[in-house]
Formats: sequence, C-alpha cells, structure tokens
Amino acid sequence: MPQLRDSSNQGPGNTTLRSPEYDSFHRIFGIETEYGVSVTGASKPCDPGQVAMMMFAPILSRSRSTNTYLENGSRLYLDVGSHPEYATAEARDPSTALAQDLAGEKIMRRLAIGAQERLRKTHGEHATIHLFKDNVDSAGHAFGCHENYLVRRYVSLPIIKSQLLPFLVTRQLFTGAGRVTENGFEITQRAAFLDEGVSSSTTRFRPMVNTRDEPHADPDEFRRLHVIIGDSNRSQWATKMKLATTHLVLCVIEDAAKRGIASGFEYCALSADPSVSNKAMSADLSCGKPVMQVEDIDALRTMQEKLGLMSSPSGLENHSETVTALEIQYLYWTIVSRFVDSHHDQIEQSLPDTDHADILREWKAALDALASKDFSSLSNRVDWAAKYQLLAKMKERNPELSPTQARQIDMNYHDVVNGSIYQSLVGHGLIETLVSDDAIEHALGNPPEDTRAALRGGFVHQALKAGAKFTCDWTHLKTSSPIRHEVELIDPFSCVPDSEYRRLVEDM
Repeated sequence: MPQLRDSSNQGPGNTTLRSPEYDSFHRIFGIETEYGVSVTGASKPCDPGQVAMMMFAPILSRSRSTNTYLENGSRLYLDVGSHPEYATAEARDPSTALAQDLAGEKIMRRLAIGAQERLRKTHGEHATIHLFKDNVDSAGHAFGCHENYLVRRYVSLPIIKSQLLPFLVTRQLFTGAGRVTENGFEITQRAAFLDEGVSSSTTRFRPMVNTRDEPHADPDEFRRLHVIIGDSNRSQWATKMKLATTHLVLCVIEDAAKRGIASGFEYCALSADPSVSNKAMSADLSCGKPVMQVEDIDALRTMQEKLGLMSSPSGLENHSETVTALEIQYLYWTIVSRFVDSHHDQIEQSLPDTDHADILREWKAALDALASKDFSSLSNRVDWAAKYQLLAKMKERNPELSPTQARQIDMNYHDVVNGSIYQSLVGHGLIETLVSDDAIEHALGNPPEDTRAALRGGFVHQALKAGAKFTCDWTHLKTSSPIRHEVELIDPFSCVPDSEYRRLVEDM
C-alpha cells in the first residue's frame, strides 16, 4: 500500500520572506469535472471516444490540441478514457468557483450539441448524445470530480488524514449525488470505487485525497490539496456548500497546526481502512446508524461530552463502539462555529463573496433535517435527497417501476444535454439555484478578477486576437511566434501584471 509522502519543508516558525496571504486564511479554490459520454439512436456504431473527439473538433481546430486554456482562465481537455474534462480557473471564493463550474457545464453542453448536429448527418437523425455530469456510467466505469484547495505547507499529510478525512467522508450526507445501484439506492456515487484514504497513487489505488505534490504555487509556502472523494453535483447549493464548509474546517486545522495545539478534529480519526466506513455510510439511507469506525472511541466520547453534544437535541443515540456520520458532522460543526466566533474578521476576509454565517446556518439546518429524518426538506438542494424523493414518488405511481427504469431516471438527472428531469425540477422551483444565467454567461468569457486567472485569461484573449502561437499552463505563459517569450506566474493570488507580463502581451 502506498505510504504518505510528506514533502513539507517549511514550518510556521520559518522566518523566510512570505507572501501576504501566507499568514491569513485566504484560499484558492478549484473544481475539475470529468463528464461521461454515450450515444443512443444512432444508425451505426459510434463509441464514446468518437463522440468525445467530435465534441473537441472546434477546440482541436483552434488550438491544434485537445488540451487548451480558455479566455476565462480555465482548462478544457480530454482526459484518459475519452472523458471531456473542465477545470475551473483559480477562485478566491466558493461562489466564484461555483459560477466557473457552471460555465464549464455550459461549455460542455454547447460542444455536445454541436457534435450532435454533425453526428446526425452521418449516423441518422435520431442519433442523440448524452453528456453526464456524474461519476459512474451505465457500464460501471467511474470518473471523478476533484476539488482543489490551497493549503499552508506546515499542515502535514498525517494531519490531513486524521483531521480532514473524517469530515470529507461524512459531509457526503449533504453533498452526495446519490446513485441507483444493483443493491438499491445509495447516498454517494464514489464510495464503491475508492480504495483508501490518503495516498499519492492514482492508478493502482484510488485514494479519497491524492497527495501528489503539485502546488501550482510557491512550494515552500503552500501545497495543493487534491480531494477526490466528492461527487459531481447538479445542485448548485451542494457544490457551494462542499467548498465553503471544507474551507472553514481547513481554517481550524491550519490555525491549530500553526500554533501547535489540538484542533479537536483529531478525535474523529478513522480506523485503518476508511473505505469501510465510507461504503457503510453511503448505504445507510437512515443517516443514523453507527457505521463510522474511529481510532479511539473513548476519546471521541470525551470530546463530545466536553462540547455538550452527548445530550444534543438531534436525538442521536450513544453507541458503545462506533459512531454515526451525523455525530462526526455535529462535532465538526460545533468546533468550526466556535472558531468562527473567535476569528470573525479573518474568516470574513477569506470569503469575499460568501457569508460564512449563512454557510454555518445552512450546514446546521441540513444536519438537523437529517437527524430528524426530514429528507424531503432537503430535496430542493441535496442531490441524493432530490433523486430519492423523486424515485419514491414514481414508485408510488408505478409500483412496477423496474431497477432498469430507476437507473434511467438516475442517469437522466445528470444528463446536461438531453436530460429533462433536473431542468424540470428547477423549472418548477423544486431545486434551488444560486447563480443567475447572466452570471454564468459572464463566467463563460471572463476569469475571476482577483487571482492569477485574470492574467492567464488576458493572455489567451490577446494571443487569439493576434493569431500568435502560444501555450500555457497553470503557472506558465509562452509564445513561440511572432516572438519566443515565456513568463512564470507562481503566485495564484496575484492578478497584477508585472513588467515581464506586459512585455509578453505587447510582443504579440
């Protein structure tokens, strides 16, 4: 089994000159979403790989590659297995990252619709492309939705494993996308496909958190936390909440690591194989069974008592050996809430466009609804609850609803091109939306203005306008014609062009 590889080389006491954001709670957020592709109604065979290439034909024509960066600062590419993938530009706020993610969804939809029009000329007028924003296709192949968080380097990987992982597993109670499986309905899509907790592996083992050290920032100050456990969400609320709540938890962890004190989260550390708890939590539709195996149950009980959670009005029972996912979530919420109260200004500054009080209130309300088994009240913002309730109502109307039909409904919910269910729920006010169509359209062509993405987006715009030959990645901008020139952008928080950047643009 791969071991944790911690490349930390700078502690909080290091006196090296640091960037202004290093001693704050400011963070960079990003989401990478892989999409599944399939075709129905074609008059002759057409595999997903062909469809993916047809989708990317305009990209290939523009960039001579299926891996490119866009004017809004994002990355668009074909991943392994012919999965179209969109990685948002760097964002300082969960709300900005959400708008960027929705812009990616719209870009993918447009590419698929264009490919479908061309496909119908060669494969019949009924050829239909399905583009799924989910994590499992009809053949059982899994693909991911990855979150990225910039974290201070002094937060070690063992701390991530013991203090953050229990939160990431249990937050799926309100961020899980839900899935119809052969064994029935489950809360998450990814649980069955994740092998271990924290590891640098990406092929032989599938970890919940990948530790490959690619900070895309100053490696002496930051690491990029690459979270793999999350589901792809249609719910805008769920996407925002998973980013915002994780940020608040990371603030507590960073502060404790910096000061050399206990955060309180270490009492939630999961036992040797967290995938067991993850799978059991996903299958527990009651959201109340004691399925989480922790390392030290007595220490956790002591912490719960100290925080006043043993007599919580949630109605949770005190089990002797294992705990419920909700108990762990209530502990995280309580510690975070107290921390925010004592660090109000710093937390407020770290979230320029998101009200942390709203996040705490929504988080607590979701936990209380789950504790009281009031799942219907969550169906307007939690994907798994929305699908679960929809399937239950359809089963009432049609008791003969087959597992195959249930899976079709499940897949339709995630089809961003020809699916009808999710849009119908939104149209009838049954799914809450947070971002306006105008804001999504703006994010299509404009990068976040307060990060490095503004410089990358401006570079791509100018290069396309000038017809220059160019390449770029998260930290480098390069032209090979008319003049060979390269600029490094190491600071993801910086949106101010320096003299080298200005010269690069002027040369074009």
